[in-house]
Amino acid sequence: MIVDSALYRHGTRVVPDGEPHDYAGLRARAAQEDGFVWVGLHEPSEQELAEVAEAFGLHDLAIEDAVKAHQRPKLERYDDNLFLVLKTLWYVDEHDAVETGEISIFWGADFVVTVRHGRGSGLTAAREGLEGDTRVLEHGPAAVVYAVCDRVVDEYVEVVDDLQVDVDEVEASVFSEERTDDSARIYALKREIAEVRRAVLPLREPMARFAAGQVREVDDAAAPFFRDVLDHLARTAEDVDTLDGLLSTAFDAHVARISMQQNDDMRKISAGAALVVVPTLIAGVYGMNFTHMPELGWTYGYPFSLLLMGGVSGLLWWFFRRSGWL
Repeated sequence: MIVDSALYRHGTRVVPDGEPHDYAGLRARAAQEDGFVWVGLHEPSEQELAEVAEAFGLHDLAIEDAVKAHQRPKLERYDDNLFLVLKTLWYVDEHDAVETGEISIFWGADFVVTVRHGRGSGLTAAREGLEGDTRVLEHGPAAVVYAVCDRVVDEYVEVVDDLQVDVDEVEASVFSEERTDDSARIYALKREIAEVRRAVLPLREPMARFAAGQVREVDDAAAPFFRDVLDHLARTAEDVDTLDGLLSTAFDAHVARISMQQNDDMRKISAGAALVVVPTLIAGVYGMNFTHMPELGWTYGYPFSLLLMGGVSGLLWWFFRRSGWL
């Protein structure tokens, strides 16, 4: 659906005379008044997107990518327009899951069209915040792109913070005294971190180009805003790599603890078996009933055998306790 469409001039939203969704009329007025148009759509139908594409001259390949909404973050130029794709992220804590959406941005000299898929990163707050900051909005379409990118990257930071909490919980569980099975959760978190990495890493190249002034649509005055976004993005990428490394270390430690616990179990089982085997050996010898066994006719043979079994078992028990096997 079409969320909002507006005309902006000199950092201020202008109330249009005609229909708010008369895109051709809005664009014509923007050209006359040195302004620009921002059209926001959320999971639009093909017909809605076709109307927007016709009014703003959007390229067919870019429209196809925006409709399918399964693109990696990228920046492409089609004729005089730019096409930017961002992945949106939000965290579902109860499932340790990172959910993803997508924002496609069509960027021309006098317009910005944002196409959002998924429930993450609603742009209404970004639009309201931008409309309240004339200083930023005066930079034209670049200001809109900055506001959208800044909001998306801020949500990356929030997701990474949530992941940090879960990674800390895993570390505490792995190194606790209790026996735990953390391998499944570690794998799930590593998979979600990989999802974050797929959103963060490819976006650094477009942001670096904006920050360095390598895109003509971004003037020198607007470049510092994108440098701020790039800085947050770089720190997020570093945090993602750190979390992935911590999970790998935690998994190695988890496997090592399992191996040590199994060794402890085998020692205890072996010690317990020894306590049973030795008395059984003595009883087996005394139970042979050979004719010429002198112990069979000895008055104290029975209590001696019991004393021998108890003494040897006690000695073994003391030795295993001292060695830490029991």
